[in-house]
Amino acid sequence: MNYAPAPFRHNRPLQGMVAWLLCYWLLTAIAPLNRFDWMLENILVGVYGMLLLLSYRRFRFSNPSYGLFTLFMTLHLTGAHYTYAETPLGYWLMEWFTLERNHYDRLVHFAYGLLLAYPFYEVLRRKLAIRAGWARFLTINLILAFSGFFEVLEAIIAELVSPELGDAYLGTQGDVWDAQKDMGLALLGSLIAMGLTIWHESRRAAERP
Repeated sequence: MNYAPAPFRHNRPLQGMVAWLLCYWLLTAIAPLNRFDWMLENILVGVYGMLLLLSYRRFRFSNPSYGLFTLFMTLHLTGAHYTYAETPLGYWLMEWFTLERNHYDRLVHFAYGLLLAYPFYEVLRRKLAIRAGWARFLTINLILAFSGFFEVLEAIIAELVSPELGDAYLGTQGDVWDAQKDMGLALLGSLIAMGLTIWHESRRAAERP
């Protein structure tokens, strides 16, 4: 496992990540495709940011984990700016692979499992001292559980705040199985992430004298 990074005032990589996210957030706040949808999507940004800030003194993630958070939030901020159903990268994928819908939302749900599984795993290993095998198993379950939780939470927010914006906010694009597919992709991403973790830890163990 990676050790906790240096305090923020001495941690240049982490300072760079925070600066990037603040600048990119400001950039994506300029003339978003749908201002109200952008505001709803940024609830997630606020929640994640607050949790990381409040937990920093008690538990500092490794810089690789903060890098994974940064990459995921960059993908999310991009989707918030364009709305997930209208993101240009999704349209490029449609053309390249002859797809029937904009799959950017699916890409981000896959990225949720792929990129955020390791930070979950790091908490279980370093903070709770859970054995590696059980930590990987619990990480996969936590990713799936949180993915389902956010699907339900998004539906509730859309219904309470702006029912007419529901499809744009949820990004279903008319697919009644959208939530289940999103959860399945998050699960797949977490399985790949834990597979890479096994490979990396095995390689490091083999390199030790």
